[in-house]
Amino acid sequence: MRWPTLALLALIALLQYPLWLGKGGWLRVWEVDRQLEAQRELNRKLENRNAGLDAEVRDLKTGYDAIEERARFELGLIKPDEVFVQVPQKQP
Repeated sequence: MRWPTLALLALIALLQYPLWLGKGGWLRVWEVDRQLEAQRELNRKLENRNAGLDAEVRDLKTGYDAIEERARFELGLIKPDEVFVQVPQKQP
């Protein structure tokens, strides 16, 4: 009676091994699921960045206000009839 019991337990262990530790086993599925969630988070961040860049490109293509704002703040340009005044900030 002991021999068949041991044989059946060994058979069950052999059948369970691929389920838990094999190539498509549960541990591998868990690891791939974790990687998938990390990739989805990265994709969400990149989609938000791309949406902002897309809005900026559309604004630059359609209106002169955005171009003027960039010229003023990034390049320091002024209009011909304007006077530029720079106020120095106090050092802390």
